[in-house]
Amino acid sequence: MQLYPQITKVAKYVPPNRVTNDDLAKIMDTNDEWINSRTGIKERRIATTETTSDLATRVADQLIENLDVSTIDFILVATMTGDYSTPSTACLVQSNIGAKNAFCLDVNAACSGFVFALSTAETFLSSGKYHRGLVIGAETMSSMLNWQDRSTAVLFGDGAAGILLENTSQTPKFVDELLQSDGKRGMALFAKENVNDVPFKPDDNRKSEGMKMDGKKIFDFALRDVSKNMTNILLKNSEFSENLDYVLAHQANIRILEAISKKTNIPMSKFLTNVWQYGNTSAASVPLLLVDEIESGALTLGSNQHVMLTGYGAGLTWGSILLKL
Repeated sequence: MQLYPQITKVAKYVPPNRVTNDDLAKIMDTNDEWINSRTGIKERRIATTETTSDLATRVADQLIENLDVSTIDFILVATMTGDYSTPSTACLVQSNIGAKNAFCLDVNAACSGFVFALSTAETFLSSGKYHRGLVIGAETMSSMLNWQDRSTAVLFGDGAAGILLENTSQTPKFVDELLQSDGKRGMALFAKENVNDVPFKPDDNRKSEGMKMDGKKIFDFALRDVSKNMTNILLKNSEFSENLDYVLAHQANIRILEAISKKTNIPMSKFLTNVWQYGNTSAASVPLLLVDEIESGALTLGSNQHVMLTGYGAGLTWGSILLKL
């Protein structure tokens, strides 16, 4: 009997250090009302001693609990804030958990990273050559922020989440996908390197280039291109569209999600959100939302709920996956 890839386990880890909008107001010209009204963000988690591989390892440890770690065929980590240029964060996780038989690679598609990595993992498993793998989105976005630039610093947070993906389903779970990129517009959002050798602290007065973003171009990109992507994949899969339960979109800004909802005619009630709690965690955003909603009971593994995972971000990159949980 042919078996198909499905998500069999999920896990998350966020740093314990909670930084509120009021905390940020102590070090920059901003306030809670200004941030919340424009983004929907109330707080975020900021790593104080942990690296991206530390966060990803915390997730991996949970995913492999009660498993023979030697049966893990691959580890994919979606991140744009790896500990090093090389070795990959995935290789560091492999070493930490002892998954000696797993091959490893990082996927850098910024905020689309988890969606792109999940697509890659599903393709690996569907080839029939592999049976089980970990897909993790992990970021320490605080490592590349200029804490004096309120246009970017207030938006981002740190965290990690991921899934165990296995060839165990008797029916296809992955219905369709549509992944896209446009490098010509890539400089609308860029960061040269991780600029902070130590994490955020309230008296942090370091000045560095950090991340640069053209907010208007990114908003227009999300409204036009991301909405079109979502609409097109649903039009191509009418049965799925008619039974769509929820959208798990990248949590960048609640105003962007509201605009996409209007543009796609998908009710905002179907857009699950947690941006207020974590801010923009880039590649960790979609899996964090997935785990939170499974923990809340809104989503259930094995339920065949129809969900659309959508990522969008730097590159520019964007894409959607239609998935039956």
